[in-house]
Amino acid sequence: MNQREDFLNKMSTEMIKNHDMICIENLNTKGMLRNHKLAKSISDVSWSSFVTKLEYKADWYGREIIKIDKWFPSSQICSSCGINTGKKPLDVRLWTCECGAEHDRDINASKNIKNEELRIRSIKFVN
Repeated sequence: MNQREDFLNKMSTEMIKNHDMICIENLNTKGMLRNHKLAKSISDVSWSSFVTKLEYKADWYGREIIKIDKWFPSSQICSSCGINTGKKPLDVRLWTCECGAEHDRDINASKNIKNEELRIRSIKFVN
C-alpha cells in the first residue's frame, strides 16, 4: 500500500471515529484541476479520494457528512463580523478585515463553513 493511501485511510478513520458530523466544502475538483497552478497540489492531496473514504466510513459508523455548496464564499466572509470582503488572489493567505480582525485564509474559511452548516441546520429545525 502506498504512503498516501495509508495516510488517507488513517486520517479519514480517525476523523470519522472522533466526530459525529463532519462539514466539508463541496469543491469542484475537476474544475480546479484545469488550473495548471493548482492541478499538481490538488492531485497530490487526493481530495476526491479522501472525501470518498470519509463518506463510506461515515455510512459504516453512522456518522454524518455535510457538504456546503461549492459557491459559498467561505474564504471571502469575515468570520468575526460577517462582511463579505470579496475575492482575493490565492497567494493572499493572511488578511485583515475592515473590522480589524486578522485572518488566516483557510482557518477563516473553516469557521465560515461551520457557521453555514449551523445556519442551514437551524433553518431545517424552524421549518
